[in-house]
Amino acid sequence: MASAISLCVTAGSAHAEKLGYPEKEELRFGFIKLTDMAPLAIAYENRYFEDEGLYVSVEAQANWKVLLDGVIDGQLDGAHMLAGQPLAATMGYGTKANIVTPFSMDLNGNAITVSNDVWAQMKSNLPMNADGKPEHPIKADALKPVVDKFKAEGKQFKMGMVFPVSTHNYELRYWLAAGNIHPGYYAPHKGDTSGQLQADALLSVTPPPQMPATLEAGTINGYCVGEPWNQQAVFKGIGVPVITDYEIWKNNPEKVFGMTEEFIEKNPNTAVRVTRALIRAAMWLDENNNANRAKAVKILSQPQYVGADYDVIANSMIGTFEYEKGDKRQVPDFNVFFRYNATYPYYSDAIWYLTQMRRWGQIAEDKPDDWYKDLAKKVYRTDIYTKAAKSLIADGLAKAEDFPDFASETGFKPVQTEFIDGVSYDGSKPNAYIDSFKIGLKTGDKL
Repeated sequence: MASAISLCVTAGSAHAEKLGYPEKEELRFGFIKLTDMAPLAIAYENRYFEDEGLYVSVEAQANWKVLLDGVIDGQLDGAHMLAGQPLAATMGYGTKANIVTPFSMDLNGNAITVSNDVWAQMKSNLPMNADGKPEHPIKADALKPVVDKFKAEGKQFKMGMVFPVSTHNYELRYWLAAGNIHPGYYAPHKGDTSGQLQADALLSVTPPPQMPATLEAGTINGYCVGEPWNQQAVFKGIGVPVITDYEIWKNNPEKVFGMTEEFIEKNPNTAVRVTRALIRAAMWLDENNNANRAKAVKILSQPQYVGADYDVIANSMIGTFEYEKGDKRQVPDFNVFFRYNATYPYYSDAIWYLTQMRRWGQIAEDKPDDWYKDLAKKVYRTDIYTKAAKSLIADGLAKAEDFPDFASETGFKPVQTEFIDGVSYDGSKPNAYIDSFKIGLKTGDKL
């Protein structure tokens, strides 16, 4: 386990009686060294946890599996998690455990990077702007001839992603499939969890901080990861980020804060207080058009948090993103922590992840629409979030207009249309959505 930070807290809180005192005051939270752990770092550094009467330590974890196991076995009280982790655990894919989330940590924040050699081959397939730079977004259509060439030469085209149920895995698969490159199937019912069945591009797990070195070594030809590990490839001159997840699915949900269902049942006041602190941190990160981002980058660059150079983290965190070296573009929403209701745990976000699990075989058989909705409502705890947000409004720490209208909110976003392949997503109709794709399992399919 990497570093730990602890904070002495003054007992109690100004709002303790109204909300109820925290049942558990000493808490350990885990995270992976990525910029989207920022709400945890800011809630700690700005003493928002302390305001809630909580004594918190925030500890970096070696990888996503270690982090999940730590939450399940109680070594950690909660953690910065991949959105797919609570869903997969609750339905029993991998480790079976009831994990819930009352808080979505961010929108966007990932990108797909390829090696310099692959980029040189892709570039000849791309339309260029008048300034000689590629038109964006770059579709996987430009990568397909490269993958086909690898295949013709008897070579495997390999790409890294961070975990089998990560957003990165599903975004990378989505992008590849939209360009007619098959990313492969899972068949857990047959004991095959490689995700490489029938694949044109072989995807495998690489821990985020190791992505650039693995690319440089030639072990993989590209990867999908969060920041700062795409910008690190640019700084080191070893690869080129070709597309951000914002361009694959505009304002897509990313990480969540996960706790066990048992923990929140035993400690309901604590769960609300943790959520309050995280909401305040997210607000601070986005307020005044990202005015606090430079301060946030300075905090995150410390070794106990992300531990990358200030300039590397700032390259994406302050509203820009550098693709090919020297091609820095304005992407103000590359990292979103609060605006657009980023922190609300929408059921439709959960269902999107579940549709991709079914599309690629992690859910082996058909499930009715209600199965998707029921699982989303079990895992995504809008009730805890709503209580936390309403109490912040009542305390004058937030404004009602900054949140969804809780009186009418259903947990389902309107139909979303801004995907790179033009396919629309209606979270209330998961099976129809699954069946709309050219590549992927459909109703009645089982490997």
